[in-house]
Amino acid sequence: MSAWKTVVAGVDGSTASRAALTWAAAEAAEHGAELVVVHVWEPPLLAAAGLGSVPHGPIAETAKDAEKLLLGVVTEELGDNPPVPVQPRVKRGHPAEVLIDESKDADLLVVGTRGRGGFAGLVLGSVSQHVAAYARCPVTVVR
Repeated sequence: MSAWKTVVAGVDGSTASRAALTWAAAEAAEHGAELVVVHVWEPPLLAAAGLGSVPHGPIAETAKDAEKLLLGVVTEELGDNPPVPVQPRVKRGHPAEVLIDESKDADLLVVGTRGRGGFAGLVLGSVSQHVAAYARCPVTVVR
């Protein structure tokens, strides 16, 4: 067993990110590492005039909403007493860029195969692809 300090998990509330969080917590516990759980917040775009379309899944309209969403997901998936120390972080920006930046001090970065947006038929989402290609530490993509 290697001595790791930090496992980072990217969480957006999707089913895949919840699976990634659970997997990351188990891996952090196995290696005696802290678990940093990151939710990247972007203000929602307004739908074009005449189009009532909105993104699917939980949406954080403010930083406070994003923090509430993240803490809720952590509690739902890991319980009130997680098996490892958990450090929740809410950051504003583009998800792939923020997660790649978070990877510079991590021993492992864990993300789900795909998040809330995009095309349901894709095997890997754009954030997962970018993170896997450019992260500064090993990456695990959980399905």
